[in-house]
Amino acid sequence: MTSEYAVDLNCDLGEGFGAYSIEIDEAVMETISSANVAAGFHAGDPMELENTVEYAKKYDTAVGAHPGLPDLLGFGRRQMEVTTDEVRNYVTYQVGAVRAFCNRAGVELQHVKPHGALYNMASNDEAVATGIIQALDGVPDSPSLLALSGSKFATMAEAAGLDVRHEVFADRAYNPDGTLVSRRRDGAVIHDPDRLAERAVRMVKEGQVETIDGETLELEVDSICVHGDSAEATENVARLSDAFEEEGISIAPLREL
Repeated sequence: MTSEYAVDLNCDLGEGFGAYSIEIDEAVMETISSANVAAGFHAGDPMELENTVEYAKKYDTAVGAHPGLPDLLGFGRRQMEVTTDEVRNYVTYQVGAVRAFCNRAGVELQHVKPHGALYNMASNDEAVATGIIQALDGVPDSPSLLALSGSKFATMAEAAGLDVRHEVFADRAYNPDGTLVSRRRDGAVIHDPDRLAERAVRMVKEGQVETIDGETLELEVDSICVHGDSAEATENVARLSDAFEEEGISIAPLREL
């Protein structure tokens, strides 16, 4: 049973590739409620996919597909010129891969969360957003879609009948318009665990966050992301968990909210 305040805590995982491994710390998998599993285009491969899904099963962590742009060298964080049809098929292909491993492991595909540049592009580009929505329309068992809180993408997906969950970022700075600050700008990524925890608690309890310019931004919050490819990932997740416990906020997967 969840408390008065409850939120999904998600993390991007399975982002190694071939000989290059990003270790999944057990403390992270034990603490988070949902894992976004790389599907092979920006990171990940069949072995990583299998291992990450099995790891999530071990800790009863909900599994989501994390499709990205076909850009291994750029880790899916560089924008590309793509058509609606290309986006639809990129996402269909990757969601199908994660779902196949979920089926074999006997776990549910709880959600889909676009990665990196694909996620940011969808928040403002109707053609990209439409491609993702088309890919998810009719997917068996109707997985939820994680979309940037307050974005045009979230509004379009809701209008299309998808189960949209609004996502916020504890470790990323916000612009006044609700978009994420470019990683090329100083202060875009928040590394201090205490500041990160303070922001996350305010997001859940007040539905607000301070933007990089000092303004107050209103947010709808279903899920909070902590990036798994940072050196501070384990410490950040642990600090968030402690802060939530102190503030009476329970951590629960989307399927329980």
